Amino acid sequence: MSFPYKTVLVLGSTSGIGLAIAEKLVENGSHVIAVGRRKENLESFVSKHGKDKASSIQFDITNLSSIPSFVEAVIKEHPTLDSIIINSGIQRSLNFTHPQSIDLSVVDSELTTNYLSPLHLTKAFLPFLQSQSSPTSLIFTTSGLALTPIVRCGNYCASKAAMHHLILVLREQLKESNVKVVEILPPAVQTELHDAKHQPDMKDGGKIGMPLEEFMAECWEGLVEGKEDVPVGMVRMQWGWEEERRKRFGGMVKAMSGGK
Repeated sequence: MSFPYKTVLVLGSTSGIGLAIAEKLVENGSHVIAVGRRKENLESFVSKHGKDKASSIQFDITNLSSIPSFVEAVIKEHPTLDSIIINSGIQRSLNFTHPQSIDLSVVDSELTTNYLSPLHLTKAFLPFLQSQSSPTSLIFTTSGLALTPIVRCGNYCASKAAMHHLILVLREQLKESNVKVVEILPPAVQTELHDAKHQPDMKDGGKIGMPLEEFMAECWEGLVEGKEDVPVGMVRMQWGWEEERRKRFGGMVKAMSGGK
């Protein structure tokens, strides 16, 4: 089996999981439109693969008011676009035992990056994806912490839990459409997410978690198999709880639709 989408926009593709996904897509024949804030990383990606296999757009997804014009430009430039991978995310600590240490502007930025921006992007891209005659997809990278939080980064966990619930609803609403909704749920992975610059309380943060190559191998297997949910590594150990939640969600959907 192979990944079915051939023109893929990857948001948050300048490092870590986003870059690994972008590399894998190119390797398997998709044209990748890499999006991120770091111009030099984007240029390096296109230079490495060539303009026939890769494009790039420098954009900050937290600039919510610019998302409609960004989406319009993407669609105009890439009319064969059939998949959007929303991977951007940041993680910051949050310690209420020392409330004076909490910078609310950082909290706002984290929530915007991890939840509001994906919501705005989804709204903006959906009309185009729904108008296509062939299958399309929205693929979101959330986190195992959407299912079970940890103490040190409560806002991050909450933002990913919010996305997880939104994805369940979005998938239910779009189940009769041509748009497939996919959620990737990583464990801790060895990336810049835990870098000392932004999380100085974490020692050797880049070494925490699953090696990126191992994560990508398992994640890719789930994507090419066409799974809607791709829990990876230790997140799979929690999935039994999630299946029970899905049953309850399904029951609620049925009850609210009059049992249909």
